[in-house]
Amino acid sequence: MMLLKSESLPIVSEQDIVRARQVARQWAIDLNFKLIDQTKFVTAVSELARNTLIYGRGGFMLLEAVEKDLRKGLRAVFEDRGPGIPDIEEALKDGFSTGNSLGLGLPGAKRLSNEFEIISQPGEGTRVTIARWT
Repeated sequence: MMLLKSESLPIVSEQDIVRARQVARQWAIDLNFKLIDQTKFVTAVSELARNTLIYGRGGFMLLEAVEKDLRKGLRAVFEDRGPGIPDIEEALKDGFSTGNSLGLGLPGAKRLSNEFEIISQPGEGTRVTIARWT
């Protein structure tokens, strides 16, 4: 896999969530993503940035434009040093929430992505990586 470009964005305020969405959308446009793929990627970015802020108490997003087997894609890594997720399998079920939400963020982001990985250690934080290909 070849890295075409990357940018790290802090996620420490509501405005950072908006910025993450804007940057993700522009990069998707630049890579000629179809509108539906732009929307899916940006929606997943929005959900994960919000989780990073609310549940992870802030962190960052690393956005990468990548190329593999002549296909271009976007990868986003969200990392925080929050309380972590004690039961990832449970957290990926629709309707599960440790806050006052619908519990659709993580499972929704997974469905909207071509690739999805989550690593979390209670007390140490969480890292979620998604990718969407053209």
